[in-house]
Amino acid sequence: MPALELTDVRKTYRSGDAEIVALDHATLTVGDDEIVALVGPSGSGKTTLLSIAGGLLTPSEGTVVVGGQDISAYSAKQLTTFRRDAVGFVFQAVNLVPFLTARENLMVVNDFGNRRSHKVARERAERLLDELGLSERTDNVPGQLSGGERQRVAIGRALMNEPDLVLIDEPTSALDTKLGEQVMELIVNEVKSRETAAVIVTHDQRMTHYADRSVAIVDGHLTD
Repeated sequence: MPALELTDVRKTYRSGDAEIVALDHATLTVGDDEIVALVGPSGSGKTTLLSIAGGLLTPSEGTVVVGGQDISAYSAKQLTTFRRDAVGFVFQAVNLVPFLTARENLMVVNDFGNRRSHKVARERAERLLDELGLSERTDNVPGQLSGGERQRVAIGRALMNEPDLVLIDEPTSALDTKLGEQVMELIVNEVKSRETAAVIVTHDQRMTHYADRSVAIVDGHLTD
């Protein structure tokens, strides 16, 4: 079963009398253990596609199936549950909770889902942070971490609930080339070791070789 199936997805907005097309009849299938790089310039529709795949936006037309769930017509409540249980997000701005430690930033995911005991969640969080090279930073808050360390905490948070699909928005945009490569290697290793699928949005062609394949997007249109 594919991790993600977008079929003829369109997303439009109104601006006065004009219709703005953000995504134009996009069709994309991502295998259950595949990493796809979505590449395009600013304003091309990359983040719109990612947001629709993750249930943050609903499509104007078309169908969206994630891990066998057709979320196209889900209610707001259903989408909240879906995002909590089936998808992991790594946002461009990282969005860690500033007053929580690295460990707590991972454990808060479990608190929302209430899927594990506190002890089991803590053990999983610490194991993920150890795998990400942060075993000595578990008690540090984001302000005490470097940009690369914060990015790694965000990756751990995205994997905390063992999602079917991980969606990653511009993971290297604020990093230099060397650190960007380290982060991409971490993402690939963590995703592949769990046989999880991922879509990575990027405008940085230097990072596309880490993916199994790349898909270009221009003016809301997808091209292989």
